Amino acid sequence: MIQTLVERQKHYFNSGETKPYAFRKSQLLQLQKMLKTFEAPILKALKFDLNKSEFEAYSSEILFLQNEINEHLNHLKQWMAPTKVKNPLTHTGTKSYILKEPYGATLVIAPWNYPVHLAIAPVIGALAAGNTVILKPSELTPTVSWVLKRMVETYFPPEYFTVVEGEKETTQQLIDQNMDYIFFTGSTSVGRQIMSQASNYLTPVTLELGGKSPAIVDSDANLKLAAKRITWGKFTNAGQTCIAPDYVYVHEDVKQRFLTLLSSYIESFYGHFPLQNPDYTRIVNKQHFDRLTEYLHEGTLIHGGQIDEINTTIEPTVLDDITWDAAIMKDEIFGPILPIMTFEHMDEVMADMDRQHKPLALYYFGEDETEQRRVTEGLSFGGGCINDTLYHVAHPRLPFGGVGNSGMGAYHGKASFDTFTHAKSITKQTTAFDQSFRYPGSKFGLALMKKWLD
Repeated sequence: MIQTLVERQKHYFNSGETKPYAFRKSQLLQLQKMLKTFEAPILKALKFDLNKSEFEAYSSEILFLQNEINEHLNHLKQWMAPTKVKNPLTHTGTKSYILKEPYGATLVIAPWNYPVHLAIAPVIGALAAGNTVILKPSELTPTVSWVLKRMVETYFPPEYFTVVEGEKETTQQLIDQNMDYIFFTGSTSVGRQIMSQASNYLTPVTLELGGKSPAIVDSDANLKLAAKRITWGKFTNAGQTCIAPDYVYVHEDVKQRFLTLLSSYIESFYGHFPLQNPDYTRIVNKQHFDRLTEYLHEGTLIHGGQIDEINTTIEPTVLDDITWDAAIMKDEIFGPILPIMTFEHMDEVMADMDRQHKPLALYYFGEDETEQRRVTEGLSFGGGCINDTLYHVAHPRLPFGGVGNSGMGAYHGKASFDTFTHAKSITKQTTAFDQSFRYPGSKFGLALMKKWLD
C-alpha cells in the first residue's frame, strides 16, 4: 500500500500539474479553508489528547499556520521567479539564472507536542514549492492524527497530499520508499536514525530537533519581565516545547529576587493549585510522566513539585542547587520542571555553554548591549531572543532551525519555500560568437587567464 502510494505521488508530480503558480496558490487557499473548516475538531482533539486550552491551542497552533499561509500567498510569485545572476567577464554573452525547482514526493514526519502546528507548517512550504506530500503524524496524539487524516482527505487527493497513520514501523516503511525529500521534527536520537536510513538513498533531509536551551538572567536584567517571560516560555504546553528554556543561569546578585518573581508569575498564570486547573496541559503519556517525576527528587524544591498520576500532570516546578552532574542536566527535560543554576561571571556561563551540545535556542536577559552581542555572537545555537523567550519562532520572516545536535536546515516563511526547493543553476550561452580562449591551442588563452588573476 505504501509503495503504491509513493509511486502514485511520484507519477502525479511527474505530470507537471503541481508546478504552475496558479495551482500552488489554489492549494494554499484550500489549506487555509481546510484549517478554518476543521477549527472546532482541531481544538477538541488537542483538548482530548493533551488537555490544551482553547487559548493555547489557537495561539500556538492555528494562528501560526494561518499567518504562515498568508506569508506564502503574499510572496509566492516572487519566490518562484527565476533569479537573474550577474556574469563575470569570462561569461560575456551569456545569460545566467537560477530556477526554483521542487524536489518531488516529500515526506513530513511530525511530533506530538504541537501535533497540528508542526505537522502542517512544513507542508505549507512543501506545497508552495510545488511538491507532493505524505504526512506522518505522531501516534502519541491519536485523536489529532485522526482529525488530520480526515480533514486532508476531505480537501486533497491522495496522489497530491495525504496522511498516513501508524507506529514507528510505518515511518520506517515510508523512508524506505526512496522519497525525494524528508522533513523530520522530533528528538535528536530519532533524528539520527532518520538520517541514517535516508542515507541509503542519499535522500536530503531537514532535521528539526531540540536540546537543552538555556536562559541567562544577568545582573542588570529587568527581573520582572525576565521572570514573566521565562515562566511563559517554560511552562507553555507544560514545558513540552522544543525551544522552551530548559534551564536558567541566573546571576548570584539577583537570584533570590528572581526566584520570588518566578513563583509569583507561576501562581498568576496557573493558580495556587495548577493540578486542578482545567486548562493546564497534561504530559503526553505515562512513560514521559514517569521519566519526568524522577527529576523531582534532585536539588532543592523552590516551587511546585506536586503530581497527579491519574491525569499525568506535573505542577510547574522550580529546582535550585542544580549542577551539571545532576541527571536532569543530561538530556532535554521536555516537561514543566525548571532547574536553576547560579553564576558570578559571564565567563563561567560561556565556558559551560561551549562544553555542551549546541542548543536549538538561547535566551539572554540583560540590558548591556556589549554583553548581548557577546552572548549572541560568541555562542553557537539555532536561534533565540534577547529579553524574551519563544517569540523568535513566531516571526514569519526569520528562519527557524537548529545547528549541530539540535538539527540541520531551517523553515518558516521563505525559508520553508527554499527548504523544499532545489536551486537549479542555468547558463544560456550565446551562439552569436565564441570565446576561443578556453579551447586547447588558444594563442592568447593562457596569457588572458593569468591577466584575470592579477
